[in-house]
Amino acid sequence: MNVSKYEQRVLHALAQGGSIIHRFDDKGRIIEVDCMNRDGWRLDDCTIAVFQKLRRKRLIASAGGAPYRITREGLRAVRGQLDNR
Repeated sequence: MNVSKYEQRVLHALAQGGSIIHRFDDKGRIIEVDCMNRDGWRLDDCTIAVFQKLRRKRLIASAGGAPYRITREGLRAVRGQLDNR
């Protein structure tokens, strides 16, 4: 599966225990996303466009209004990095 550099960075942060916190507007559409790593730092590479692409490819998912987390397909799509634990 083709995954861009920015998508890869977001997936890598999520694979290490991060999450994507989303905010809605009055009509129920997602207007803002913040990707947080497990240490609580914000990742600037996670934009609405990157978030939508990851969601469309089903690499991330949310259950019951909880923050978005990586799926099994997302774990298979992410490439290994030197600082994986």
